[in-house]
Amino acid sequence: QVQLVESGGGSVQPGGSLRLSCTVSGSIFSGNALGWYRQAPGLQRELVAVSFSTGPTKYADSVQGRFTISRDNAKTTVYLQMNSLKPEDTAVYYCNYRTFSMDDYWGQGTQVTVSS
Repeated sequence: QVQLVESGGGSVQPGGSLRLSCTVSGSIFSGNALGWYRQAPGLQRELVAVSFSTGPTKYADSVQGRFTISRDNAKTTVYLQMNSLKPEDTAVYYCNYRTFSMDDYWGQGTQVTVSS
């Protein structure tokens, strides 16, 4: 059984910063990917950033240069540092753990609201 627990969402003014974290527990194997997706009202869930256990990272074009994804040394916690936030970043952010065999596990979601 795999569990993902997220924290760090909230409300911030445009230009502000937030840091999300997600800790994965349970049966964790190598060759995985930990990432963040988001879903705004009326829109499909989209990839924000992903960190592969082998090292590479990938970002959506819309957050490149503003968001940074990272892992702790144990590689069971993933962080998303979000800087220069914009109103269009407002969404529910979901942590995702994908196994080598492409099984997906999701966190409960955390709301991020960017508004003046």
